[in-house]
Amino acid sequence: MKLKIKLLRVNSLMPKRMTPHSAGYDLSACLDESLTVRPSQTVKVPTGIACELEAEGGYVLLTYARSSLAANHGLAPANCVGVIDLDYRGEIFIPLHNSSPEPYTILDGERIAQLIVAPVINPELEEAAELSDTDRGAGGFGSTGKQG
Repeated sequence: MKLKIKLLRVNSLMPKRMTPHSAGYDLSACLDESLTVRPSQTVKVPTGIACELEAEGGYVLLTYARSSLAANHGLAPANCVGVIDLDYRGEIFIPLHNSSPEPYTILDGERIAQLIVAPVINPELEEAAELSDTDRGAGGFGSTGKQG
């Protein structure tokens, strides 16, 4: 399997795994000038790349936060996890939200997110008038308690 990367601008950077055991490829900002994200603001940050996964289906590209940006600066993807379908060929943008009380300035080439290839299962959908019973039933948020 190959992931083809198209660099769209002169300052675009190839995604990169930072250690041999890194699950994801770090994505970098591709900016003409630095970009300041104010508190409670969300911005779409361009990466300057487009991609194509050579696969017949059954996979998806997912973008996740970089833990250091999220934990240390409150900057994380606004959509939590970005989904890039196999047939998308446009530029990848990362919508970053600043949840901290301080502005954060993103520099050109700064690593802003992680790209992970994951399997997808697409079951056949079937409309049902009834579903089987379980002990939990329709119990939702908090219905199983807070502690073991």
